Amino acid sequence: MGKAWRHFKTITYHKYLVARGCFQVGLYRQGILHDLSKYGPTEFRVGRKYYQGNRSPNNAEREDIGYSSAWLHHKGRNKHHYEYWIDYSMHEEPGGMIPVPMPDRYIAEMIMDRIAASKVYEGENYTDASPLKYYLRGKGKVPIHPQTAEKLENMLQMLAQKGEKETFRQIRRKLVKKRQ
Repeated sequence: MGKAWRHFKTITYHKYLVARGCFQVGLYRQGILHDLSKYGPTEFRVGRKYYQGNRSPNNAEREDIGYSSAWLHHKGRNKHHYEYWIDYSMHEEPGGMIPVPMPDRYIAEMIMDRIAASKVYEGENYTDASPLKYYLRGKGKVPIHPQTAEKLENMLQMLAQKGEKETFRQIRRKLVKKRQ
């Protein structure tokens, strides 16, 4: 089985897991549209070339050429990544780049994305603490708005402590704001 087929299966399984999570919290449209850019040539070619199965091909591309063309494309088209929500500052540091708050529905999708990525790459080693551990490894090193970081971390802490059922209930109530 070639790398293109294995990469296709991996991103499709990831997309399925995100959609399933999004549907559980009432984000039907986002669940369906999640990560469609990964199937386009800009991102898919990189995924095929650098596919390894146990981590993002984007990291392998970074190691090879010093940056990830697929990631630069992806983050600019998918609002569930906090990197999408970086803008020029008009006040604090005029002309500088600053993170801005993410809308709650995209924070919810980002949580589903992190859960799905952890399940895909960790396989049978996945636990409900896996997405939090991954987040904490990069905490303080990324340009994320404090309000967004607080909401994300609170939900990942809840996931680690109380599991998916309760966390998804709270995501629906606090971030998606739909009644159960």
